[in-house]
Amino acid sequence: MAEQSGIIRLKGTIGGISFYKSGDGYLAREKGGVSAKRIASDPAFQRTRENNAEFGTAGKAGKLVRNSIQVLLQNAKDKRCVGRLTRALLAVVKTDQVNPRGQRQVMDGNMQLINGFEFNQNGKLGSTLFTPFVSTIDRTTGELTATIDAYQAAVRIVAPSGTTHYRLNFGGSELDFENRVFNFAMDQTPILPYDSTEQAESTLTANLTADSILPIIGVLGIDFYQEVNSEMYPLKNGTYNALAINLVDQV
Repeated sequence: MAEQSGIIRLKGTIGGISFYKSGDGYLAREKGGVSAKRIASDPAFQRTRENNAEFGTAGKAGKLVRNSIQVLLQNAKDKRCVGRLTRALLAVVKTDQVNPRGQRQVMDGNMQLINGFEFNQNGKLGSTLFTPFVSTIDRTTGELTATIDAYQAAVRIVAPSGTTHYRLNFGGSELDFENRVFNFAMDQTPILPYDSTEQAESTLTANLTADSILPIIGVLGIDFYQEVNSEMYPLKNGTYNALAINLVDQV
C-alpha cells in the first residue's frame, strides 16, 4: 500500500493498481489476491469463510447498535467509530461458546467486553466527566438509571475552549440482534451553564420493556454549547462531544 501524492488524486484501477480514498488519505495498492469464487467454494478456505461470516455478523450488530442510539450518536462520534465498534463486537462474537465457528453470535458472547466503549476518540467520556456516577437496570420494570453525584461543572467536567453550556444525556437500548430491531429510550438534563454552580445529585432514567430477555446497553454522554445572543450553538459541530457505553446487561 502506497500513499498518493501530487495535485491529481486518482480513484479506480489502472494497470493492475487500485487507487482509492480511505480515512488515511488517498492510497494505492496492487490489485490481486484469490478470487471471491474460489474463497466461496474451495475447502482450503473454510476458515476464511468462517472468519468472513463472523466479521459480517459483527458488522450487522454494530449497525444495529449505532442505529439504536443514533439520536445521541449523530453528534458524538469520530470517523473511525464504525470500524472500532465492529472490531469490539467481533471480539464479543469470538467468546460465544454455544454456536460453531462461523455461526457464533454477539448475544451468545460476553457483551461486557464492549462496556466502556467510547464512540468519540476526540472527546472521551472517561477523560471529560470526572464526577462519580452509577448506572443500574431493573429487568422487572425495564427501568435504566444513571445517578450522578453532586458536582461543580467547572471542576468536574473538562470542556473544550469556548464552552459556555453543556448537557448530560443518558440512553438505553434493548437490542434484538436476531431480528435486527431495537427499542430505545433516553433522558437528558437541561442545558446547564458551565460554571462553578453546585449541581445537586441527579438521576436520568430510560424506560424500556418490562421483563425483557434481550441484551440491553446504556450509554452516557455530554454535549457542549456556546451561547451567542441568547442562542445555544453546538460547539464545533459536536467534535468534542462524548458518548460511551456505561452499562451492559444480558439475561
